[in-house]
Amino acid sequence: MFIKQLSETLINQIAAGEVIERPASAVKELVENAIDAGATRIEIATAGGGKSLLRVTDNGSGMEPADLDLAIRRHCTSKIATTLDDIRTLGFRGEALPSIGSVAKLTITSRRQGSDSGSQVSVTGGKTTAARPAPANPGTVVEVRDIFFATPARLKFLKTERAEAGAITEIVKRMAIAFPHVRFVLSGSDRTTLDLPATGEDHLARMAQVLGAEFRDNAIEIDAMREDVGLTGFIGLPTFHRGNSGHQYAFVNGRPVQDKLILSAIRGAYAERMPSGRYPVAVLSITLDPALVDVNVHPAKADVRFRDPGLVRGLIVGAIREALHREGDRANTTGASGMMQAFRPGFSAGFSASPAYRSPTPAPWSPAASPSRPLQAPFGFGERAQQDFDGLTMPAARTDDAISETVHVSEDRQRHRLGAARAQVHENYIVAQTENGLVIVDQHAAHERLVYEALRQALNDKRLASQVLLIPEIVDLPEEECDRLMLHAEELDRLGLAVERFGPGAVAVRETPAMLGEVDASSLIRDLADEVAEWGTAGALRGKLEYVAATMACHGSVRSGRRLRPDEMNALLRQMEATPGSGTCNHGRPTYIELKLSDIERLFGRT
Repeated sequence: MFIKQLSETLINQIAAGEVIERPASAVKELVENAIDAGATRIEIATAGGGKSLLRVTDNGSGMEPADLDLAIRRHCTSKIATTLDDIRTLGFRGEALPSIGSVAKLTITSRRQGSDSGSQVSVTGGKTTAARPAPANPGTVVEVRDIFFATPARLKFLKTERAEAGAITEIVKRMAIAFPHVRFVLSGSDRTTLDLPATGEDHLARMAQVLGAEFRDNAIEIDAMREDVGLTGFIGLPTFHRGNSGHQYAFVNGRPVQDKLILSAIRGAYAERMPSGRYPVAVLSITLDPALVDVNVHPAKADVRFRDPGLVRGLIVGAIREALHREGDRANTTGASGMMQAFRPGFSAGFSASPAYRSPTPAPWSPAASPSRPLQAPFGFGERAQQDFDGLTMPAARTDDAISETVHVSEDRQRHRLGAARAQVHENYIVAQTENGLVIVDQHAAHERLVYEALRQALNDKRLASQVLLIPEIVDLPEEECDRLMLHAEELDRLGLAVERFGPGAVAVRETPAMLGEVDASSLIRDLADEVAEWGTAGALRGKLEYVAATMACHGSVRSGRRLRPDEMNALLRQMEATPGSGTCNHGRPTYIELKLSDIERLFGRT
């Protein structure tokens, strides 16, 4: 007989290979158990990056001795009974504690709320002890020591203590954002203490604790619903971005997930608004019937599968774009902060003060170095540079009707969001005065966005011009892909791509979009077929067309170095106010920076 039953310890160690990948995985499972137990305060202590010690203490409901004996046995749980169709808790598999106990030294001490005494149970490398009385506060303390001591091969693949400690911090931050009513305290000999007080229903306050205080001032709220799937959360302005996707948080029915579909939808929604190599900041929460999402895809429960992924992706993209259309054109606050820092005396972009830095000995005074001298080029405010503005209307003491009318027009323009143009600096930047500050506009970047949006509107308003192929190109595809592609034939035709069925396993391409010039029709059709199979949409072609439109806009916009008249500058400002997305250019860079009057007064020591 060659087939035999594996031991319980070996079974748990195999399961641990999937459930407990690193110390951070153990923290995730233990924190989820604490939240499912109704805890409002969770303390996590670590040592050696979690390799030496992990301790999770909560004030949840606690467990009786009989519950402790079952908790360390595989597939024992209080969270589900007979079905996986209605999972409303974070944990449900009943594998975490026995998996941890099979590869580490595990001790669980718990006291039921209202009980007079507590109990304790231990598991060391899969060997268990029965529950015994132990002193304990109401709630549960789970202590994990020497993780993976029973599986040395796994221990070798762990990263440095600093890296493992960072992974634990990231897990705690994700859980903290998902549950703002819970206080989280992360401490230990290997880290600086992280204390995140509970914020109740104020989710944005908890996000500010994790993402930084500036997120509150640069966030846009999202609240959307489509076919009983709800989406709430906050996203950052297009000009408020980061160097990686680590500041994108997604939750499904309260469960932190790292789902490729959601991350792809966020990236697509910010297309043409984000600089290359930069990533938006977003916190999104999706709520839907538990029966419409499968959370049992992987033992780690970080991946999910939606029954209708196209609906979820469309909801995310549509909601983010609507929010950016509504509020995404305002300037971010970090731009003003950097601008103020640049104006401060002694500022150097490459200078970083160290704790041991001492102020240098002042240099001897000279007229050339005096801060009181008339400013010259390249600053743009010296006498020579001022000659460029001779053609502008100068202040006058007359009070005739013409001057009065000019003043009233100027005051009216100041009431606009981007104010009234006052000057053009270096023939590229427009300085405008608003009611409570000033705005500096990059004229090329701003006009580039305006031209691009006009071209995009043209894509939506009418069928695009197409070029007829002398000989239709036949593209062989599997029959099911042909069926899916032909469902989008009308949409493709509006974009200038005319396709028709050519037998059971092929399509004929008769026209291609003129904007694309010479195009490989076969590759284009195959890419579209792959996208329809993956997402249920055929947006790749529109993406190609919009890329061409962006290139045309870049070359057809107002160039840097062109001198504008006052009426041209004001017309550009008014167009920006009326055009969605004008806060960033096609490459994702900001088109203007705003400086409040209060910031200017601080520069001069008035406040």
